Amino acid sequence: MQAALTAIFRCHGLPQRMLMDNGSPWGSSDAAHRHTWLSLWLVELGIAVSHGRPHHPQTQGKDERFHRTLVAEVIGRRAFADLAECQRRFDDWRVVFNTQRPHEALDLATPATRYRPSERCFPEKIEPFDYGPGAIVRRVDEGGWLSFRNRPIKLGRAFAYRCIALRPTDQEGCFDVMFCTHKVGALDLCEATP
Repeated sequence: MQAALTAIFRCHGLPQRMLMDNGSPWGSSDAAHRHTWLSLWLVELGIAVSHGRPHHPQTQGKDERFHRTLVAEVIGRRAFADLAECQRRFDDWRVVFNTQRPHEALDLATPATRYRPSERCFPEKIEPFDYGPGAIVRRVDEGGWLSFRNRPIKLGRAFAYRCIALRPTDQEGCFDVMFCTHKVGALDLCEATP
């Protein structure tokens, strides 16, 4: 998946944000440990990551609508001779879908008329993130845990060996847990320890 995304990002640039479901490899329905190594890589690239609510496919309604159209116009009840034939049908349909078929959501324009590549280039090397002044930086252990003021915080194994920052909030004893620019948790030192 990372190799495919890298090729897409090199060709088209980086998006500002990606909305994803909670299935592998994008995330987990466990809201406390939602991130995967793939979603953290996206955040390191400067892409904001949003997860839909678990068990609510309508959050990705445009994607669901795309799948419905793909099934109706290409797949249906057809049997393909082999994978190569299936790919040819998909490739032919992609041209129609993007350059010929009008879309209601685009005021009957085609996607190709609206497409613009991103101005944000794919970085061939990800530089370490600088959390700046005021950040309390901690390294997550191999099990996905870190400790702060004698409080264990479980972030999940995807964070293993990565640096995160704790930033004080306006509320006394409360901290935002940050990975790059993305808030991945919160800590309230006033709560009773588990």
